[in-house]
Amino acid sequence: MALRNTAGVILPLIAGYALGMPRGGLAMASGALNVSYSDGNDPYAQRAKRMVASTVWCSIAVLLGGLTGHHNVAAIAIVTAWSFVAGLLVSLGTTAADVGVISTVMLVVYAAQPLTPRQAVESALLALAGGLLQTGISVALWPVWRYEPERRALGELFLAHARATRTPMMAAKSPPATAESLQAQNALAGLSRDESFEAVRYRSLLTQAERIRLSLTVLARLRMRLERESRDHAAIEIIDRYLDNAAKILEDLGESLVSGKELPDEKDRLVLGVVALAYQLREDNAGDRGTFLAAVAQNARHQMDALSGQLRAAIDLASRATPEGQAQFAKEEARQPWWLRFSSQLATLRANLNLQSAAFRHALRLAVCLAIGAAVGRMFESQRSYWIPMTTVLVLKPDFTTTFSRGILRIVGTMAGLLLATALFHYLPLHTVTEIALIAVFTFLVRWIGPANYGVFTVTISALIVLLLTIAGVSPKEAIHARGVNTMIGGLLALAAYAAWPTWESAQVPELFAKLLEAYKKSFHQITQGYLEPNPAGEKERDLARRRARTARSNLEPSLDRLGAEPGVTPDQMSRWNAMLASSHRFAHAMMAMEAGLPQTKEAPPRPEFRKFRDDVEKTLELLARVLRGARIAEKEFPDLREDHNQMVAAGDPQNARYALVNVEADRMTNSLNTLREQAMEWARAGQAT
Repeated sequence: MALRNTAGVILPLIAGYALGMPRGGLAMASGALNVSYSDGNDPYAQRAKRMVASTVWCSIAVLLGGLTGHHNVAAIAIVTAWSFVAGLLVSLGTTAADVGVISTVMLVVYAAQPLTPRQAVESALLALAGGLLQTGISVALWPVWRYEPERRALGELFLAHARATRTPMMAAKSPPATAESLQAQNALAGLSRDESFEAVRYRSLLTQAERIRLSLTVLARLRMRLERESRDHAAIEIIDRYLDNAAKILEDLGESLVSGKELPDEKDRLVLGVVALAYQLREDNAGDRGTFLAAVAQNARHQMDALSGQLRAAIDLASRATPEGQAQFAKEEARQPWWLRFSSQLATLRANLNLQSAAFRHALRLAVCLAIGAAVGRMFESQRSYWIPMTTVLVLKPDFTTTFSRGILRIVGTMAGLLLATALFHYLPLHTVTEIALIAVFTFLVRWIGPANYGVFTVTISALIVLLLTIAGVSPKEAIHARGVNTMIGGLLALAAYAAWPTWESAQVPELFAKLLEAYKKSFHQITQGYLEPNPAGEKERDLARRRARTARSNLEPSLDRLGAEPGVTPDQMSRWNAMLASSHRFAHAMMAMEAGLPQTKEAPPRPEFRKFRDDVEKTLELLARVLRGARIAEKEFPDLREDHNQMVAAGDPQNARYALVNVEADRMTNSLNTLREQAMEWARAGQAT
């Protein structure tokens, strides 16, 4: 990626030099450099869409900056408004936040260089051309298959589960699939801070694989116990048939993940088979109570119910993990109204327009700081004064740790980079060819090593900017002095702003997660009211509850991203939080699918069993929120959602479209909340142990 980004920056410079248009080449190169920050290794369609959006965004910033540069009030107003929007983009994730920062930098730089309308338009078009060139190179070269190693590792884990299911358990041997489990965990370790749909999906698959492994182990031990007590017990034959079906499902899952091909159609029949066998065991032992064997058989039936739900969840996740499945998911998401899309950016931004939103508070802080920085620079008319607001926007982040570490690294790294540039200009016989070669070296370092360490990034980017300005005809000595002074001012301004309004993520994440679950509880209540007591006026309440849930989710996700940068936070802690977040995402997806089904299915008499399920889901969410707030909750206090779901499925006509939709989504909710309960209780036990 660094190589292709470097090519995108250097080619316009070479063309500009060859054609005698160095400033035009520089404008294109700066557009390519800024758009390179939105490059990645994700699928080409997603990457191109994001880079084109970044290109257009930065070009508009160049145009507005050039047109308003002559007018102090207009320039400061535009910078303030733009930076507020850029700050709000942190609610959409790191990529959107980076695009906001980059475009703000472009706006600030061009607002400090007053241009005629024609020059502003030409500069914007050149920046657009540079960005499109960078996008074309990114899409055209070095094709990669992102997540293939992770997908294959998960596939091998499911295949190992299938083999273990067909092999009699030996008490003296280690648990089955241990090596494959460790390999999958190591393969997915690098996705701990990746919040893309694909990464969340793979983390959820790993969680389900681990739950399946545990359920298979327990079920196999229960079978051994039954066989030891009574070789002719009818439950043994049912369990054997169940395990045979489960092994086939696991084998299909593994082969689909390894090959990247869709699951075979046979999966639906096999899933129905395991569910039917669990019901058969229930019916066969319905009248046999009070004996030891009856208790073992009942325990086996509970494990079969849980394992059936886990297998269905794994099938649902794996069907979206292949390229065909991802494309189908994108189509289904696009068919929903924008306010019902889990990934809707407009809905997320709308939900964050309030002071309870961390993104909104960051946007306010950023807008005020940039307004002050721009005003100070214009008031004193200092050379290269745009470096004051530019440094502020690069340093100021939504969290305390990153802002202060970046602020210090920015100031120290800038000084080191300027000293490096000074040494280069002093000792090397520089001319245009040498400068372009050095720009290539520093661009490569910025894009290769820069993402790994912000200190290295600031050293290399400082030297790179001085070289770019030199090509434009600015004296190196003037550029070095002005950048040093103004970087110091901008960095201190950002540090002072955050010192006045700090936030520590480690203290906030449990509470933010608890608030998310409470918001989901209220949203779920409003959605289920539409099924139990249909009322046209309820749509407004559902919309409000949904927006509040989005606000809670968009507060939590960036907070988790920032938590990883705080001192003392271990990879194991981040892995635990990310697994819990992935489980909550599955619940949210099911909840939104249930809401989308309200207008799409005919009304049907509400089932009492559904009301019981609704009450127990709300109780589960409430108890989980209390666990995250430090309350001591016993496992037995949680309701049995799987039994609730079984009772609900058995009630009502399964051919009824509304009942069928609710049954499917309730199954997903049951699996996700049972998984989340296990994860939250493990988190609580780990906290009590320390």
